[in-house]
Amino acid sequence: QVQLVESGGGLVQPGGSLRLSCAASGFTLDYYAIGWFRQAPGKEREGVSCISRGDGSTYYADSVKGRFTISRDNAANTVYLQMNSLKPEDTAVYYCALSLHTIVVNRTTQVDYWGQGTQVTVSS
Repeated sequence: QVQLVESGGGLVQPGGSLRLSCAASGFTLDYYAIGWFRQAPGKEREGVSCISRGDGSTYYADSVKGRFTISRDNAANTVYLQMNSLKPEDTAVYYCALSLHTIVVNRTTQVDYWGQGTQVTVSS
């Protein structure tokens, strides 16, 4: 049974940092594409970052390049999203997402499994 459990969200001031974790179970993490999406109130869910199946290449949305870093710990079967220099516009619910059938996962149509989400609020 596939499960994705996020943690690490919270309230942080602009310019601050957070690290999100996604603990995966029921499958071997490095065999599949896994990534992070976010959804702000009144907006569509969007891809933030992902690690590809196979060579583990990383991808980032333009809005987070240079500030966010995705990584994967295969031994722990966990993927992380380090978020630095956070801005109020980063406020959203962040979701971990898994694709069983595509090389990357940066579109909602590619996602086979979602985590429950974790709230990130950037505010002074």
